[in-house]
Amino acid sequence: MKIIMISLDTLRADRLGCYGYRKPTSPYIDQIASEGVLMERAYAADIPTEVAHTAIFTGKIGLTTGLVSHGSDLSYLPKSVEWLPSKLKAAGFATCAVDNLYNLKEWFARGYKYYLNSSGPKRWIDGRAVNDLALPWIREHKEEDFFLFLHYWDAHTPYLPPESYVPAFYDPNKDPYREGGSGMERAYGHPAYPFFKQHHYKLLGPVTDAEYMNALYDAEIRYLDDLLRELDETLIRLGIKEETLLVLFGDHGESLTEHDIYWDHCGLYEPTVHIPLILRWPGQIPGGGRVRGFVQHADLLPTLLEAVVRNPSPGLNLPALHMPEGIDGRSLWPSMLGEADGTLDEVYLSECAWQAARAVRTDRYKLIRYYDPGPFRRPVTELYDLLADPQELVNVAGRETAVAEELEAKLTRFVARKLGGRPDPMLRQLRESQLPFRRRIEAILEGVGLSWEAWMQNPLRERYDALDEKRRAGRGT
Repeated sequence: MKIIMISLDTLRADRLGCYGYRKPTSPYIDQIASEGVLMERAYAADIPTEVAHTAIFTGKIGLTTGLVSHGSDLSYLPKSVEWLPSKLKAAGFATCAVDNLYNLKEWFARGYKYYLNSSGPKRWIDGRAVNDLALPWIREHKEEDFFLFLHYWDAHTPYLPPESYVPAFYDPNKDPYREGGSGMERAYGHPAYPFFKQHHYKLLGPVTDAEYMNALYDAEIRYLDDLLRELDETLIRLGIKEETLLVLFGDHGESLTEHDIYWDHCGLYEPTVHIPLILRWPGQIPGGGRVRGFVQHADLLPTLLEAVVRNPSPGLNLPALHMPEGIDGRSLWPSMLGEADGTLDEVYLSECAWQAARAVRTDRYKLIRYYDPGPFRRPVTELYDLLADPQELVNVAGRETAVAEELEAKLTRFVARKLGGRPDPMLRQLRESQLPFRRRIEAILEGVGLSWEAWMQNPLRERYDALDEKRRAGRGT
């Protein structure tokens, strides 16, 4: 048996054809979905990358592990917490990751006999580098039971797809840098501008058309789609497609200007928390299935453990695959076989990076409770009627007070139950170390002689650019 688990970083569900998108971003991903089962309402309970992947490999949400904050110097996952790659290695699988999350936290390398770090000299990681490491490893280990984790970053900023992929999504006769372009004013005027200038905008140049930015995102997905085709064609040539459980998932989505979030993945709104999740295993998972009920990242660990037990290879140590105690995830197998419709009645959501917030999402409503809005302007509570307002444009918390109070009480009870008397890790983060991305902005501002407070009083792009230019001139750069 082979398991290939693929993290498609920053990929929002509604940008794929199999999730209803009309532009040609994902023809091969759509084909994979048609051969397996697609989870229509899969959610990242914890965002962004660090906490999302921790939930995936532990089967536990952040409130259970205590890890709720991406980029925090307070975070640590004890080695006593059971970890999916470690369990599979103990069971006899050859385990390999083509990934760079070890650069963020050491626990992401646990359990792998082979860890092929995809980081290179550039800040971003091209999926070509992932395939160039992964495909030879697959060929070398094709006779073994293996678990391979692949982490593609192509849909993540700074959106630098090969140029040949852009014309399908942006009119080549248009100039994205033209004077008088539209849509970039609010992005450039956002208080988070100093961060995004350093990590995104300066790599793309003075774009004036926001649609060009969105087109680059789509082009990155199309490029990624071709890389996945190459991977799958390798499995077919080697004759191992039929024995391979393939799992595609987004760790979180991306906001493309929605809710004052410009090409980033914060906010507990649908563009960021609704993620693609597709599983294919010929002969084991019926093709063409779609599951409408709620599922979450933590469901993947029990699903994969059950997959091995359902169809074990000779010689595997199955007792090593016992289900860990206290996990939050539930196996997706009943849903994949048509015996259930999802694993949850509602989904609880959390973030603590750019801003600190929690949410509960039901069939009809989503309530978001803010603890610290960071550089954003947010009310303490937001309530959206997703049936009437799927784009989450109208906050009805002040009008539907009974619903808001009921959902807030539900959220409070859930948090208390999961904490079980332990201190709240989100409140600890805010108290002891502040929001991680506020600290990153503060470090950038410090370089030009500004404090967070001084910047927030007058967050003008021209002001920061002038100070940044002065700093560069002083350095002779």
